[in-house]
Amino acid sequence: MPLIETEALVVRTVEVGESDVVATVITEQAGKVGLVVRGARKGSRRVGGALEPVHTVGVLFEDKGAELCTLKESRIVRLRSAVTGDLDALEAAGTALRWARHLFPPRTVEPEGWRVLVGLLDALEEGASAHSAVPKAALARAGLAMLAAVGYALEFDQCVSCGRPCPVGRPAYVDPARGGLLCRSCGGAHTLVGADLRAAASALVRGEAASLDERQARELLALVDRAMAAHAGFER
Repeated sequence: MPLIETEALVVRTVEVGESDVVATVITEQAGKVGLVVRGARKGSRRVGGALEPVHTVGVLFEDKGAELCTLKESRIVRLRSAVTGDLDALEAAGTALRWARHLFPPRTVEPEGWRVLVGLLDALEEGASAHSAVPKAALARAGLAMLAAVGYALEFDQCVSCGRPCPVGRPAYVDPARGGLLCRSCGGAHTLVGADLRAAASALVRGEAASLDERQARELLALVDRAMAAHAGFER
């Protein structure tokens, strides 16, 4: 029975029976898996308190090929105490972990998605430690990158229906559930995105640097969350 050792992020825990827990984790080496943690609620030594979200944990688990694997050991390898002590940063981290739980398919390694998720948590930790974080902007950027990593990149340059380019410097209608920009000839959409935000979002999708003010970050974050809900099938 193969043993797998990898770094992981806990995205959900559910109590089972009198003492066990089933933890859903996003792992670097095995993708999203469910782990049965025997005796977790009785202070099992194999857990060592390492079932908290936000922190990166090292896990060793046994994979029998069933739906759930069995956790053998876990330990915290990257503590993010500043995030847990900052409500805005903690909310942003929680949203990103929820996105990952729904968006990433089971047992599918997502190296770019993992990199983006860990990078966001590290950025939130650094920002919270320096009291200079802008969680909404960081979360919006990470959300765009996560969507792109699993093949759902939002399109801000041309119509996703007919392929017609939208002129630079123009506002445009965007439908996140359909993948991005929709021109008027193809029916448009309910959300009109301003030219400045469209340009910034387009640059971020291409992996380029772009600044977002608080309003733009909030608007882009709403678009990303709607796209996540549409593609991952969860309620907002």
